[in-house]
Amino acid sequence: MNDERILVLDFGSQYAQLIARRVREHNVYCEIVRADISIEAIRRRNPKGIIFSGSPSSVYETGSPRCHRELLDLDIPILGICYGMQLTCHLLGGQVQNSAHREFGRASCEVFGKNGLTDGLPDEMEVWMSHGDKVVELPPGFQAIAKTSTCPYAAMKHESKPVYGLQFHPEVTHTPLGSALLHNFLYKICHCEGTWHIGDFAAHAIDSMRERIGTDRVICGLSGGVDSAVTAALLYRAIGSQLSCILVDNGLLRKDEQRAVIGEFTNHFKADLHVVQGESRFLTSLAGITDPQEKRRRIGHDFIECFKDEARKIKDAKYLAQGTLYPDVIESGAAPDGPAATIKLHHNVGGLPKELGFELVEPLRDLFKDEVRKLGIELGLPEHLVWRHPFPGPGLAVRCLGEVTRPRLDILRDADEILLEEIRNAGLYRQTSQVFAVLLPVQSVGVMGDARTYDSAVVIRSVNTDDFMTADWSRLPYDLLGRISTRIINEVRGVNRVCYDISSKPPATIEWE
Repeated sequence: MNDERILVLDFGSQYAQLIARRVREHNVYCEIVRADISIEAIRRRNPKGIIFSGSPSSVYETGSPRCHRELLDLDIPILGICYGMQLTCHLLGGQVQNSAHREFGRASCEVFGKNGLTDGLPDEMEVWMSHGDKVVELPPGFQAIAKTSTCPYAAMKHESKPVYGLQFHPEVTHTPLGSALLHNFLYKICHCEGTWHIGDFAAHAIDSMRERIGTDRVICGLSGGVDSAVTAALLYRAIGSQLSCILVDNGLLRKDEQRAVIGEFTNHFKADLHVVQGESRFLTSLAGITDPQEKRRRIGHDFIECFKDEARKIKDAKYLAQGTLYPDVIESGAAPDGPAATIKLHHNVGGLPKELGFELVEPLRDLFKDEVRKLGIELGLPEHLVWRHPFPGPGLAVRCLGEVTRPRLDILRDADEILLEEIRNAGLYRQTSQVFAVLLPVQSVGVMGDARTYDSAVVIRSVNTDDFMTADWSRLPYDLLGRISTRIINEVRGVNRVCYDISSKPPATIEWE
């Protein structure tokens, strides 16, 4: 796709893809590869530079992820981040130990010894630390270029080779000057020219899908969100009338969602559309289930069964396309044999059962939400569709905490519709990243019309984020929150209390389940 590329070696960090995303923001193509990638495979890719990611492991533990030692002798610029810096030191003869002063969160970092990596940066800057181990002795030939009050080697460089290390995380927004550090690495150390753009991704994805699919038919699952819409748009560009789309109304969609999706589809695609009425099947399967992982498993199973039933009506279908994004992949544990931890299950991640009979097509698997939106604009999709807030694959089941029933879903739908209407009326829909209502499995005492009530509680969740890997709660105006609360309590029968979620990610996730 691009002759100029950076490789990110993934040692199991939840932020490996975030590093790649930050690199792509600087118009440099970036590819994530396994940490133990062979030297031959690296040479074939001919990278301009390599970044070692972080990891939940410790370099001195048996079985901790490793790269080949020879990689450090290839004269390719290398930047180790957190675990990546520690591993560099460990492999080259330095010492890494568990620290008595662990650092998690913001720290003040003193920068000294001007060099290509820190060019243009102030002598002191705020950084984001997340480590329990630290380097206590640098390898031969290395020198410190930054420190904090508890970490004498917050950054390092080799005296003559283009090998650098950062104990902190430049890829997160909590390191305000992290982007400048990465820019210096890419342009001053790796000598990149910045020739990659999202349009290049679109052209490559379309060409590769057209070549792979040939004359076969592809089924694409529609959900009404931007991910499935962009997936369908890419496929339509690639194969045209060979595309068939299936919308499964699982009874877990937002209010009037089926009608809205059919309308959008009809306006922008001429492909074959199948609508499956699956509410009864899904709600029966979910009856009595309260565990969030079990909800996801059952929804995933029924989703596949619905596709199997409908796909039998579509001749010559060989592929199934899904709008899986990389945050889904990371939170599902990344590659099956990779080192990343599983946070939650996603029913559209990890491949499909062999008996389904389809090969999987996931053209957005390496993109973040903001990149998908840019791609949607590039493909000519309308802004109101491109900027629609994300909606989870399992639908309202993961926002209806406790047992999922039709009456509880109706309460949630009505509350959610009021919330989004007020957010739009306030002109804040584009200023917020994701807004939704959550129905709690608890009741509380209230008073309405001099009568005692014992009804449900609804939680409002609104977050702001660039990448959906980290997020902060939105500071919505109090008068707006007041209007939302009043309307929900007055207009949604069965609710007498509204709360506002002020949790950030991490430690919380954006969705409640």
